[in-house]
Amino acid sequence: MVRSFDPSLFPFSPHHFDRGAGLKIHYLDEGSGPPVLMVHGNPSWSFYYRNLVLALRGTHRCIVPDHIGMGLSDKPGDAAYSYTLAQRIDDLDALVASLDLHEPLTLVVHDWGGMIGFGWAIRHPEQVSRLVILNTAAFPLPSGKRLPWLLKLARTALGALLVRGFNAFSWGAARVGCTRHPMPRDISAGYRAPYDSWANRVATLRFVQDIPLHLADPSYALVHHVAGNLESFKATPALIVWGGKDFVFDEGFLAEWREHLPGAKLRYLADAGHYVLEDAADEVIPLIADFVRSSHP
Repeated sequence: MVRSFDPSLFPFSPHHFDRGAGLKIHYLDEGSGPPVLMVHGNPSWSFYYRNLVLALRGTHRCIVPDHIGMGLSDKPGDAAYSYTLAQRIDDLDALVASLDLHEPLTLVVHDWGGMIGFGWAIRHPEQVSRLVILNTAAFPLPSGKRLPWLLKLARTALGALLVRGFNAFSWGAARVGCTRHPMPRDISAGYRAPYDSWANRVATLRFVQDIPLHLADPSYALVHHVAGNLESFKATPALIVWGGKDFVFDEGFLAEWREHLPGAKLRYLADAGHYVLEDAADEVIPLIADFVRSSHP
């Protein structure tokens, strides 16, 4: 059960996809027209894309899933679900296949959504017409980049207690994710609402634990496989919108994207944080909407 928050902040009809084994994925399916698939990361949920959906649903079909364990999707324990990147990509693949889309889509990704979204995209490059990339990665840590100490802490026993016992990851992300404008209290409550108990915070911890750093890590090979196939999208129209004060996805990650997608348009916001859609909404929502609606160059 998700604690209530101001429903006017999320004025959408719920949809659910049966993933099997009694698990359901919640997703938004708003508007009609060319499809736009928006993939969130950790510890956010489809709430992150709410303003972009409102801006686009008059002309496009906006599809925004909550990963299992996140948002309004089911939150099973470890015995009932494998909280790994491979499983996330399979979930997204199954959901998109169920929607019977008849034309290529715009893929919008943020945070872990980059690895998950591009994990799906390299299986179906013909289904991707354009890309919007928001402070994310679809490749290993850039050369010389170390895991930030807060993420290292979250991977320890003490960190696990803080994340699951005190919702520290969701609280912390809401505080540091917006640097241009502090996140309003009602918006922060919306981000935190799904993660209201020890049981409901399992995915926020498992995402951090699944960050692949070493060859033996479960998702290591898959991350390298996705990165090795980004070449498929060099000619795909792409827009990169980047908050310059992201303490995880920093300049090194942006440089990697520029190398993989040299033709991408870039809007760099030096004073914006990780939640760039939230922190600079007035500036970037219209920019992204214009890009999505524009004809291919």
